[in-house]
Amino acid sequence: MATPRVRDAERTRAEIIEVATHEFADQGYAGGRVDEIAAKTRTTKRMIYYYFGGKEGLYLAVLEGAYRHIRSLEQQLDVDHLEPVEALRQLAELTFDHHESHQDFVRLVVIENIHYARHLQRSESREVLAAPALEVLTRILERGRAAGIFRDDLDPLDVHMIISAFCVFRGANRYTFRTIFDRDLMDPARRAGLRRMIGDLVVAHATAVSRQP
Repeated sequence: MATPRVRDAERTRAEIIEVATHEFADQGYAGGRVDEIAAKTRTTKRMIYYYFGGKEGLYLAVLEGAYRHIRSLEQQLDVDHLEPVEALRQLAELTFDHHESHQDFVRLVVIENIHYARHLQRSESREVLAAPALEVLTRILERGRAAGIFRDDLDPLDVHMIISAFCVFRGANRYTFRTIFDRDLMDPARRAGLRRMIGDLVVAHATAVSRQP
């Protein structure tokens, strides 16, 4: 059983990461301030440096935590009892729901790409962050192929890319898209249709006739 001191340290660390997630998502890596994060938590700048080693260590912990959260949701999705088409659709819809309710994650992904992923490249957890994204998806696609429903040349990473691209675009490009086309991608009236659309897209790709190169 964890000691009170350990539990307090874990709570403090979790609180720092939660506040830092909002700070970096709003201000970016360059604009995020450790002083501001400390002021919004029950700790000090010195303690933040003790836990994370500095601003970059804190930022990397925020990135890793954001990715781990979506990966844990993917692994919790009980799809093995579903038909492959429905399982694939539910995985796409889970990502849609997550990205909609975790806009900080979307912004962090965009910010880290601005920095050419140089911080994430230093993570020792990259394989851990990547594998869960494909494990559930690979199981679904393999069952679909075995049942003769899905095409034989499916690449799980391609399917993941389709889902991620749609869901990230919806959040990351919301404001420019609305300004140019006068359509809010987060409009509640359009939500059900867009959620159904991403499911339709991945199912259509998975069930299309194979086109071998």
